[in-house]
Amino acid sequence: MRVRRGNLYRDQALKILPWICAWCGREFTSKKLHELTVHHKDRNHNNNPPDGSNWELLCMYCHDSEHSRSLDRDASGATAGHEDEERPATYNPFADLKKLLKNKE
Repeated sequence: MRVRRGNLYRDQALKILPWICAWCGREFTSKKLHELTVHHKDRNHNNNPPDGSNWELLCMYCHDSEHSRSLDRDASGATAGHEDEERPATYNPFADLKKLLKNKE
């Protein structure tokens, strides 16, 4: 059941989110899409709103890094609420959009 549920929200996430790692900005094509994972922002895999507001796509390296940090944080006894802090995005996929559109004209 877990695999099936994971495939359902992964399929939905890939339909509504850009194929870009939310942390490192690496772009993915269908050929390498298997390296892109769905990360639950609140760490609750049962929280799968249809609008994708609890998901972000991360490459497998950033996803592993996030879970390692979470384990370290839990082991160190970090104060409650720290996991609610949103990590600021380091990549803006639309930064050059205006320039790209201008070049098309």
